[in-house]
Parts: sequence; C-alpha cells; structure tokens
Amino acid sequence: MKMKRALISVSDKTGIVEFAKKLHALGIGIVSTGGTMKVLREAGIPVTYVSDVTGFPEIMDGRVKTLNPYIHGGILAIRDNEQHKAQMRQHGIQGIDMVVVNLYPFRQTIAKPDVTLHDAVENIDIGGPAMVRAAAKNFRYVAVVVNPGRYEQILQELGGQGEVSPRTRMLLAREAFQHTAEYDAAISGYLSGQLGEGIFPATLHKIWEKVQDLRYGENPHQQAAFYRDKYAPAHGIAYAKQLHGKELSFNNIVDVEAAYAIAAEFEQPAAAIIKHTNPCGTGTGASLDEAYAKAYEADSVSAYGGIVGLNRPVDLAVAEKIGEIFLEAVIAPGYEPEAMQVLTRKKNIRLLEAPLLTGSSRMMDIKRVSGGILLQETDRYDAVQNEMKVVTKRCPTPDEWEQLLFAWKVVKHVKSNAIVIAGNNQTFGVGAGQMNRVGAAAIALEQAGEKARGAVLASDAFFPFQDTVNAAAKAGVTAIIQPGGSVRDEESIQAADEQGIAMVFTGVRHFKH
Repeated sequence: MKMKRALISVSDKTGIVEFAKKLHALGIGIVSTGGTMKVLREAGIPVTYVSDVTGFPEIMDGRVKTLNPYIHGGILAIRDNEQHKAQMRQHGIQGIDMVVVNLYPFRQTIAKPDVTLHDAVENIDIGGPAMVRAAAKNFRYVAVVVNPGRYEQILQELGGQGEVSPRTRMLLAREAFQHTAEYDAAISGYLSGQLGEGIFPATLHKIWEKVQDLRYGENPHQQAAFYRDKYAPAHGIAYAKQLHGKELSFNNIVDVEAAYAIAAEFEQPAAAIIKHTNPCGTGTGASLDEAYAKAYEADSVSAYGGIVGLNRPVDLAVAEKIGEIFLEAVIAPGYEPEAMQVLTRKKNIRLLEAPLLTGSSRMMDIKRVSGGILLQETDRYDAVQNEMKVVTKRCPTPDEWEQLLFAWKVVKHVKSNAIVIAGNNQTFGVGAGQMNRVGAAAIALEQAGEKARGAVLASDAFFPFQDTVNAAAKAGVTAIIQPGGSVRDEESIQAADEQGIAMVFTGVRHFKH
C-alpha cells in the first residue's frame, strides 16, 4: 500500500529535515506539531499544522494537541476493514501511514544536577507515546519510526517499492514498544527515587541491550549472548574496546571482569592473572613490569592460558613478558604503540582497553536464582589500617602491615572459603572455593611452600576453630588478617599468641559466592 501521509513530531531532530524533504519529494504529505513544524517550514518543506487537522488548537502549554480522533483514527484505522473505512468517510478522517515520533527528553532532563520535580514532570510525554503505541499496534498498515538511525533504511524502501515492507514495519513496531517501555521505566525509576525508595525500589526496571552473540556459554552445549546495561555510565567490561584477537568467549568475559577488578584495587602498579575467576597470581611493584613478573612467578603453571588484568598502560617491557607464554586475554587502561607491535604478533590473544574501574563506577551486583534475582551493592570495602584491631600481644611490623593490607585486597576477590598467603607484595599461595577453611589454608600453604616462612595469611571470614592458625604457624606464617567475630575467637587469639603470630581483626568479611 503506497504511503500518502506522514505525521512528524520529534524531540530529537537529528536528520529530520533531510528525511522530511525526501518524503515530500516522494509525494508523501506531512502533518506536524509546533516545534517540529517550525523547523520543517523554515527548511521550505510544506507542512500541515496538526491543529488544522484536528480543528482544535494546541492547549494547556502543549499538553493537549494530538489526543484527537482525527489523529488517532487516522493511525488506528484498519485499512481493509469496510466498517472502519466507512467511519473514516463519515467523520472526514484521513489515514496516517507513517508516524515519526520520539519523545520528550526525560532522561536528559533528570540527569541535570539542578533538575526540579516540576521540570521532570513537564518532560513526561503523553501524546507522543500514545501515537507511537497506536502506530505500533497497527503496524500492518502504519510504519512507526522512533529512531533517527532508521531514516535511510525507510527512504531506501520507499524509493524502491513505494512502501515499507511488512517485515520492516513489524521490526519498527517492536522497536517502538521498546522505546516506550524504556521511557516508562525511566519515569518509574525517577519517581521511586523521589519517594525515597533508594537503590532497592519496589519494582526493578533494567534495560539490557545486546553487545554480541557468543559462540556458546560456559560449555559448548549452552547458547549465550552478551548484554550491557543500556543506561548505565559507559564504563566497565561491557564497554571495553577490543583492539586485537579473536572473539571473546563467555568464560573470557567473566574472567576479564575478575582480573580487572583485582588490578583496580591497587594504587601502585598492579597485575593479576586469573583462572576460573580466581587469582592464581597477583603482584604490585614500582613498575608494571615488576608487578606482572610477581603475578606470573606466583604460580607460573596456572598462569598458562590465563587472563591478565593490569592497572597501568602496557609498555614494551611488560608486552615482551606477556608474549613469552600463551594467555587468553589482557585488559588494561591502554597500550603503548611498541607494546601493540609485540602483542599483535600473537594471532589469538585478545587485547582489551577500558578505563580503570573505580569504586563509584562499579555497578550493583546481580545474581540469578530460580524465578528471581538477588541484588546487592558491590563489595567496595577498602581496608584501612587504623580502623582495624590488633588482637594479639604482638603487633604486626610495618612490613607485615603492608603485606596484610595487600593480602586483604586480594582475598576479597577469591571464592569463599578463601585463604591467601602473601609476601613482598606478591601472592605465594591461594586456596579458593573450599568447603572448609582448613582445606583452603592447606591448599594455599602447600602452594606457597617455603615462601610461607615469614609470609602473612589473609582469610575472607573468621576462624571457627584454631586449626587454621596452627597450620599457618607450622608453615612459618608470622601475621594473620581475618574479620573476627567467631564465638571461638579467643581460642584463635591464644593460639596465635602462643606461637608469636600477630593477628589483626578487620571487623568486615569478604564472602564471595
């Protein structure tokens, strides 16, 4: 069915003049409202004012202008329904074959730091969503365009066949309903904030847009795709730029997030190497080169095929070390040109660039359960020495304090039950995801070996018994950091005192499930 008439009313006027000119050249008449009509007429495009169609002026500061049978009858009429056609003739209603509408800039308005409730409410569009939804409902006969990015596609179809194809009209309708759904979600979210519902509103609205389809999920028999929070600030792994290498897998993305989160914990140059979301090695140093060397040497066996997170731009020295072994991916704030020349010699390594995550840029943590989700704040607790409590007779030495704080930052990112052995700003042993804390300690201490002598131990949660302290003492550990809070704390403190170990309570645990 050849298109004869379009209604255009847009807040985002990107490309609208050129689009309207070409519609006019194709013989399509244009109806428009106040601001859009003025722009089109100034460009010399013939336009019929909506009030001339409705026979009624825009009133109430523009709140009422298109809510009228002459508009909605023209949009909603079923073109091959004889009764609808007779009613259109009876009431003098002309069909509207295309609706080009995008809505008042509500999100942009509420993003302003000084926005008032009045300003926000006045930017809630009523007539626009009504027209969009009407046109989308009647997509068999009407093309609804809410996205300026679609203009060229529409013109190509109109120029080639005189109409928009049925498939495109359905696609445009789906896009239109998504547009109004996101709009309503933004309004609901804003009003939840005004009501003081905080970060956990009565109803949670999140809009996720697809970044890419993935080859598969955690395993080849699982389908998967990667989505990002459409209206979150443009940072984080979902907005990382891939500079080189083959497509990221599902597991790559999960591990990249883990690697970058650990590296971001430290102010000094830091490196973390991840396998299955746990750090097999973490190190800090005076240079990124030194930090990476420590992370690799912590567990060079497990590092093979790992994911590297770095908190400084990659230089040539680090790139040459990275190039010595097989690694799945590297993520960093940037890459020096010489480093890129070295790293891109490896065909399959994924190189990602993203701004460093900060506490304020980390999103809420969402975990899926059957029939629902769990939502929590991201664990942003930062270890502060003067807020901790030394509970043993012996206080940590300055060097032990430095290592305890280092280990505490790392253990936060290890699956519970978690134990980290560290020294010289380097992990020596990591016990992750064990069903009991003694088992986690045994793994970490065995991995550390002789390096455990003079090292420190960090535990993500308290010791229910003194057995972990005893195991640490036997291996030569000299200081321990743990949350405290067990009814048997005194037993662990006594065991530490008897064996000359300094013990610090943080008062905060770091369970990670």
